[in-house]
Amino acid sequence: MSRTTVMIRRLVLVQHVLFGLLVVVGVVRGLPTAAHPALLVGSAVALVAWYVVGAVLARRVDLGPGLRAGRGVRRGGWWLLVLVALWLVTVVASPDMVWVAFSLWMLAGHLLPLAPAIVVGVVVLGVVIGRGGHAEDWSTAAIVGPFIGGVFALALSRGLQVILADGLEREWLHTELAEAQRQAGVMAERTRLSREIHDTLAQGFSSILLLARAGVATDDPQSRARLLGQIETSAHDGLDEARRVVGALAPAPLESGLADALRRIVERFESESGVCGVVRVEGDVADLPPPLEVALLRTAQSALANVRQHAGASQVVLTLAEAEELVRLDVVDDGRGFDPAGVNLSARESDLRHGGYGLRASRARLRELGGGLEVESEPGAGTAIGAYLPRAHSTTAAGGGAR
Repeated sequence: MSRTTVMIRRLVLVQHVLFGLLVVVGVVRGLPTAAHPALLVGSAVALVAWYVVGAVLARRVDLGPGLRAGRGVRRGGWWLLVLVALWLVTVVASPDMVWVAFSLWMLAGHLLPLAPAIVVGVVVLGVVIGRGGHAEDWSTAAIVGPFIGGVFALALSRGLQVILADGLEREWLHTELAEAQRQAGVMAERTRLSREIHDTLAQGFSSILLLARAGVATDDPQSRARLLGQIETSAHDGLDEARRVVGALAPAPLESGLADALRRIVERFESESGVCGVVRVEGDVADLPPPLEVALLRTAQSALANVRQHAGASQVVLTLAEAEELVRLDVVDDGRGFDPAGVNLSARESDLRHGGYGLRASRARLRELGGGLEVESEPGAGTAIGAYLPRAHSTTAAGGGAR
């Protein structure tokens, strides 16, 4: 969650608390002197209920007081006009409800363009002054006080809106710049690899093809033997180049360790999905060989993707633990679960609705390193995925299969 988003949520909370306090103050002060207490209480309840409706809609459709420039202004403006109308009813019931005017001025500055906000502010100010600030005569304080309060509230809300809009725009530009740089890096890497492949592997295959054709075309045993030797040399050189290219594509070791990497992906998962994520570390899981770290990290990413897409969970817990000679990663969610018997992890075409492809790929990756994957689940009871690998893993085991 960005700093600007946190600031926006805090300001919205302050606005809600302020509105509630002002309504309570007005009702408490007005009840003893109100001619019709039932009208005061009923209109105040309607006012608060309509405010809550607006707050809920703002959270769902991102209208929220001026948080997104140009979005939801019309709908928010109509909501504010109804809120002002309900407030007028409460003011008729008791002049003490003019206290709520300060929140109305703030909302006008947030939800409306400048000119309509000033018009609404002037109307509210006229009502406040018209009620005389619950005074028996027209005093300077009864006019100047509300005027200063209205100008201050409107100016404050407009200033905050400008600051927040500027912060959101900077974050958007930063995100766009980062994405552009990432795309540029991807394109540069693809270009580099394509050139490497063209200049090494493709050329080597072309050479082998020409030598093979020449061998087919000759009847001289010595020439064929010489050509076969050249084909062997070219193939050996091509295999070395292929290993070098694959090495360039292999994931780099996790700089800060597997535990920190898991915490980062869970934090990002939590902020993007809204599902509560917890990471627990038990025992000594530091200094793992890079292939083990990468395999467990990819397994966690795949499991979290399945939780987001299929589980409907409210919480997921990742536990990284040392178990005798093994390193184990357990991913447990409280979602809807599924029947593991319906997911064929060995078939070429698995049940993708339950994330079978990701589970199959994770199991294959772990088995290549001498480990495995366990899945426990049942409908309505969540899912538990356990990945395990031998800690004393030799890095040569993973790389020797390409010989």
